[in-house]
Amino acid sequence: MIKSVLCAVDVNRPEEETRVLKTAKRMADLDGAQLDVITVVPDFGASVVGAYFQEHHVETARDSAGEVLSGFIAETLGKDADSKVRHIVAVGSVYEEVLKTASHAGTDLIVIGAHRPDFKDYLLGPNAARVVRHSDCSVYVVR
Repeated sequence: MIKSVLCAVDVNRPEEETRVLKTAKRMADLDGAQLDVITVVPDFGASVVGAYFQEHHVETARDSAGEVLSGFIAETLGKDADSKVRHIVAVGSVYEEVLKTASHAGTDLIVIGAHRPDFKDYLLGPNAARVVRHSDCSVYVVR
């Protein structure tokens, strides 16, 4: 029995992520599970690019992503369903933050979308593949 579903979405791609969110909601509803929705703001950290961003830029991006995430969930699932969803905005690497959040929340199922891979994905591996490979719980990939 599934008690907690974590749905990972990219708020910058709402058209593609609508199906992912609706699928996660259906799967959570099957067992009356809690639905958590996460979006991840990239953290440029110690990289050369990161040196050009101050901490308040990351905070502003996180706050903005939270507002967009809330609007996206309300628009896709409705305000009533949105009020029952836990919204999570993380900063860092997508697959690392999804896995860390799933572990902390005791997630039973992760729902994540997969896009058509670019050439770089064949070398590095897309986020969905990394989540599938390293997750301690089941992962449902929406194509």
